[in-house]
Amino acid sequence: MRVISLSSLKGGVGKTTVTLGLASAAFARGLKTLVVDMDPQSDASTGMDVIVGRHLNISHLLASPRSSQVKNAIVPSGWTRSHKGTVDVLLGSPSAMAFDSPSLTKREIWRLEEILAAVEDDYDIVLIDCPPSLNGLTRMAWTASDRVAVVTEPGLFSVAATQRAFRAVDELRRGVSPRLQPLGVIVNRVRPQSIEHQYRIDELKQMFGALVLQPELPERAALQQAQGAASPLHVWPGESAEEMAMNFDLILDRVIRSVQLATPESA
Repeated sequence: MRVISLSSLKGGVGKTTVTLGLASAAFARGLKTLVVDMDPQSDASTGMDVIVGRHLNISHLLASPRSSQVKNAIVPSGWTRSHKGTVDVLLGSPSAMAFDSPSLTKREIWRLEEILAAVEDDYDIVLIDCPPSLNGLTRMAWTASDRVAVVTEPGLFSVAATQRAFRAVDELRRGVSPRLQPLGVIVNRVRPQSIEHQYRIDELKQMFGALVLQPELPERAALQQAQGAASPLHVWPGESAEEMAMNFDLILDRVIRSVQLATPESA
């Protein structure tokens, strides 16, 4: 099981949308996929067609990470009602905010790792939708992860936030979790005709080189439409959705190579 955190230190860049796009790509690829909704807004749970509030959730597990309870907080995505495959959700909750402390004890920072150990034989890939901050929930997610992907948009403040995120990843790797590595930067909501966007993308490439993942994700209505309908992108109709699905397939390929993940096609 490989664990990937999707993070941003600036809200509004489409981090959850990217998480759902990658989940759709993994689901379409036949990977047994778990989405962990660590963001107290719980949008990833909603976007995967799960009703939040009817089950145990991440908040319950962070309070009492008993392995016997972990599977009770994981539910199948509504995506599986009409499409074959495994894509589950460890449900988010606004109550998780209580655990978003800026300082954690050594035991607390490993809490999500302890939770995921209970299901490590059940999934190929875990995608963690982190809150847009560097407090306790994000640090727990990163400590449990193999890779961190930083989602950004091509704007001045988002570029600065990406720098801060990579510094924080390096600090956590050196101080807590040696296996943690940056996966790269996913540039989202790109308007190809925008001179400002192209300038910021060039700036990111100068700063981070090959860590800027390709392709960049253009701004497309189909992505928001699929998310709004709580549908996997890969089954949403239209050429725009097909284009975006292909983009997420290519990013998933980068994830698979980075963590040396076996896929159904290679098995």
